[in-house]
Amino acid sequence: MSNKAVLYIVATPIGNMEDISLRALRILEEVDLILCEDTRVTKKILDNYGINTATMSYHSHSKLSKVEKIFALLEEGKNLALVSDAGTPAISDPGVLLVQQIKEKFKDGVRIEPIPGASAVITALSASGAPSSDFLFLGFLPHKKGRETLFREIAEAKRTVVFYESPHRILKTLKSLQEHLDAGRPNVKKITIARELTKIHEQFISGSAEELLKYFTENEDKVRGEFVVIVN
Repeated sequence: MSNKAVLYIVATPIGNMEDISLRALRILEEVDLILCEDTRVTKKILDNYGINTATMSYHSHSKLSKVEKIFALLEEGKNLALVSDAGTPAISDPGVLLVQQIKEKFKDGVRIEPIPGASAVITALSASGAPSSDFLFLGFLPHKKGRETLFREIAEAKRTVVFYESPHRILKTLKSLQEHLDAGRPNVKKITIARELTKIHEQFISGSAEELLKYFTENEDKVRGEFVVIVN
């Protein structure tokens, strides 16, 4: 390679457009190309801050030819930024595969530099009141295989457990949590749900699985956005 290229892992806002660092904005303006989960989503951020850097999509369905193109750019000494649609790339995010591939191919030939910022799991924990000096993060739970096993593990966990859930499965998840957490237990675990983080309709709500299932069943208008579920 002509010079040591850099792949920047750049955190972007999870809702509020102001939640991006000055360093992140500078890097996004200086790099040769921005790798985006969805270029349309990233363009809104770039347009908001008057950044005109070229973009290219990279996501979980990207073909090998796309990865090879990224490799070629790095070999040319181009500096790239990796962003996800929201939050920190490679944390419960397909960007982790690209980081692994670049480390395997280039070893120390490409510098991988994190540009920290918003992360839904940390944002939710910080305002939840749940113990956070020791917690288990599960990302998105599997849709089928291994799902019930995880609920049993959550019920037995001695530490705070955090995971992400979609609006399409949150009621089903709360029902499963009720079955595993509430039934026959002297000390029912507390659940905190954070949704629409940093947005206008941000909401934190806590209670037992039964109480939260009842709330969201009766308030269908609240079953929107991405959910962070905290169990302790």
